[in-house]
Amino acid sequence: MPKLRIEKMALYHLDDVMEIEKNCYGEHHWARDSFANEINNEISEYSCAVNEENKCIGYLGMWKIIDEAHITNFAVHPKYQHQGVGHFLIVNSIEKCYENKIKYITLEVRVSNEKAKKIYEKFGFKSLGVRKKYYQDNNEDAIIMWTENIFDESYKKLFNENKEFLKEILK
Repeated sequence: MPKLRIEKMALYHLDDVMEIEKNCYGEHHWARDSFANEINNEISEYSCAVNEENKCIGYLGMWKIIDEAHITNFAVHPKYQHQGVGHFLIVNSIEKCYENKIKYITLEVRVSNEKAKKIYEKFGFKSLGVRKKYYQDNNEDAIIMWTENIFDESYKKLFNENKEFLKEILK
């Protein structure tokens, strides 16, 4: 895994973020202005995984609403996938949820996105429904995924196992 640090997303990260968006989502990606608006949105928490060259190589965005967090965006540059970057971003985001007394985390993911579903399942997300024709580019359905209460002992155990796994990757 490359040496990484987490930074709060800022305007100077957006060139890298847009490169990741284009590489991961093709022409159907978020606009630069959408990310700029999220940076200034008081319910948003957008984080970047930044490497030794000060380049954002992955990001995760979420909205914090009362005791829930909703993951809005999550991507890792293809060059850095399968190296623990996504794992690092999710661990960081869940830790922020603990700090903010957020109990539940939710998201939507494309039915066809097997890679994303696997990492979410590793962190205890379960499929609890479908949003029909959710994605506008091709009318693909989205799976709605939720965690159990992250303060429950069973979830804390799973999360701690994922943190230990991350420590092994970081060695």
